[in-house]
Amino acid sequence: MMYLPATRNSYHPIMLSRNFLLVASALAAAATPATANDTRAYMRPATQLSPFDGLDFTVGAHLFERAWVTAPSSTQAADGLGPLYNARACSGCHVRNGRGAPPTVGETMARPGLVLFVDVPPRNAAERALLDGGTVNNIGDPVYGLQLQDKAIPGHAAESKLGVAFREHGVTLADGTEVQLREPAYRVVAEAYGPLDSTARLSPRLAPPMIGMGLLERIDEADILAAADPGDRDGDGISGRANRVRDPLTGARVIGRFGHKAGNATLSQQVQVAFNRDIGLSVPLLRNAAGDCTQVQSDCIAAADGNSPQYDNLEAHQQVIDLVTLYVGNLAVPPRRDIDNPAVLAGERLFVATGCAKCHRTEFRVGAAHAANGAKPQTIHPYTDLLLHDLGEALADHRPEGLADGREWRTPPLWGIGLTRAVSGAEHYLHDGRALNLLEAILWHGGEAQAQRDAVVAMGRDDRQHLLRFLESL
Repeated sequence: MMYLPATRNSYHPIMLSRNFLLVASALAAAATPATANDTRAYMRPATQLSPFDGLDFTVGAHLFERAWVTAPSSTQAADGLGPLYNARACSGCHVRNGRGAPPTVGETMARPGLVLFVDVPPRNAAERALLDGGTVNNIGDPVYGLQLQDKAIPGHAAESKLGVAFREHGVTLADGTEVQLREPAYRVVAEAYGPLDSTARLSPRLAPPMIGMGLLERIDEADILAAADPGDRDGDGISGRANRVRDPLTGARVIGRFGHKAGNATLSQQVQVAFNRDIGLSVPLLRNAAGDCTQVQSDCIAAADGNSPQYDNLEAHQQVIDLVTLYVGNLAVPPRRDIDNPAVLAGERLFVATGCAKCHRTEFRVGAAHAANGAKPQTIHPYTDLLLHDLGEALADHRPEGLADGREWRTPPLWGIGLTRAVSGAEHYLHDGRALNLLEAILWHGGEAQAQRDAVVAMGRDDRQHLLRFLESL
C-alpha cells in the first residue's frame, strides 16, 4: 500500500478500494470470538472504526512492523535507527502484539521484549526538584541513561548484555500439590562504557500485550480515583493509589495509566518513549536523535541521524506517532470464550469471593464523552483498576517511578490473558516474566494481595482449577 504523508487519510486512489475491502474484512473478523489457538487474536481492529480510520489503522500496523535502518539512507522516512537500541521495530518486542520473553539461563542477551530500566537516586537539590515537581519520573545513570540498550549499529558498541540465573523454591498447596517458583537474578555483563554508577537501580521490564489500550485511556479519571484507598480506610488490606505523572503536552500532573508502574500519562507518550528508548529515534516529545544516549557517550551523540527537514527534523515525526498511536489504541480485545461453562462460572465467583476483583476491577463504563471515532457508550471489562499496589518484597524492584515506590506496581489488565500462549507461543507473566503459568503468577503475589494469594493456596484442587479456567476464558 502507498501512503502519501501530506495529509491524514490521503491514500493512493488505485489502492483505496482494495484497502476498503481489507479493512471491512478485518473489522468483521474482530467481532468473531478467538479460538484457543488463534495466533492473531491480538491483531484485529476494534469494530467501531470507520473505513477511513480503518485505513489509518492499516497504515499504523505497517509502521508498527517497520524495521528502521541506519542513517543516512536513501529511504529517509525509515532511517535513524539507534545508534544504540533494543529492537529495530515495535513488533520486535511485541510479536503479534503479545508479551515479550525473558532470557533463559546461559543467555547473555535479552530476548526481544525484555529491557532493563536503570536509574540513580537524586544526587543534588536540582535533581530532587525535578523529581518532586514531576518534571521527570527518574534520574538516569550518568553514563547509561534510563535504559540499557543491548544492540548497536555498526561502528558502535552495545551498552551491555543481560544474563540471568534462577533460584527455585517450592510452594505446597493445601491439597499437597507442589509448585516450583523461579526467582530470577539478573546481571549486567559486558558493560561497554565502564561500570554502572554504584547507586544504580535496575528493573527488568517485560513488554506487555497491546490490546485494549485505547479503552484504558478513555476511562474517566474520576472513575479510577473512586477506587483509590491510599489510607486503607475500609480496612480490607488493599490501599491502591494513583500514580501522578506529568502530561508532556500540558505540563499538568495527571493520572499515569501506562507502563508497569503507570509512569506514562497518555498512549501517545507511551508510544513516543518506546520509539526513543527502544529504537533510538527522535520523536516530537523527545527530539534527541541519539535516543537514550548520554553526553558521556560522545560517539553515539556524534553519529549520523535520520532527522529530515521534510519531517520536522525528526526521525519518527508527528504523523508517524499519530498513526501508530491510532493503531495500538484500536487493537480489539478478543471476545471471551466458554462464558457459559459451569467451571468458568464457578471460577468467576471465586475470583470475586477471594477479593481478586478488588484490584483487578471487572468493569468500567466508557461514556460518550470519552469515546473515539463515534463509538457508542460501552461497558468494558479490563480487570484492572489502573492503580498502584504494594505487591510485597518478593516482587519488589526497589526502583521508584514517579510516585510509585519500589514495591508498587500498576494492576495489569487481564483481558485477553487466556490467549497468551496462542499469541506468544509461551507464557511469561509479571513485570519480568518469571511466572511460567497463571498459577505461578498468583503465588508470587504478596503485600496487599497476600490474603488473596493465601486463599488460592488454601483452595481444593477443583476450586483452583475453576479459578484458572475462568482466567483462561478472558
